Amino acid sequence: MVDAEKKNPELEQNKKDSEMSLMGKVVVIGLFGGIFWSLLSYLSYVFHFTELSPNLVLKPWILGDWKNRVLGQFIGVLVIGIISIGVALLYYAFLKKFTSIWVGAGFGIVLWLIVFYVFNPIFPDIKTVAELERNTVITTICFYILYGVFIGYSISFEENEMKDERRVVSTNE
Repeated sequence: MVDAEKKNPELEQNKKDSEMSLMGKVVVIGLFGGIFWSLLSYLSYVFHFTELSPNLVLKPWILGDWKNRVLGQFIGVLVIGIISIGVALLYYAFLKKFTSIWVGAGFGIVLWLIVFYVFNPIFPDIKTVAELERNTVITTICFYILYGVFIGYSISFEENEMKDERRVVSTNE
């Protein structure tokens, strides 16, 4: 009777937990990475390490003075988290196979260059890189590098874990 119970796939104890798909994990990594690193960026703004805050993403599109208060900062953090999902999907699409930490760091530097040189005209409150304080430039570059490493290493790790699981399942069959 005990052997019959172990083999019955209908019993609750014999069902495997359904794991999140790789794409679902990429979305969660992107959302968490955007929220976490922009919260740290806000903290660096509060302590005057940088003159740029997360609400910067709202300034071209949202009217009202509320965006300059704490509520605007936290809504900016959430918007950055949502944008970060797209960034993580881009990393997944083009760079997921690379396991080197340097690929993630390079990805972060490329993101910084895009934001501060390509998107600069969209954001009226951002000075050019030459006009920004040195602390702001150094702090933001470091945050973008750390963000790139986090996104890159997390996605590459999950990609390799899924490959290993597929390899183990195919050898067991």
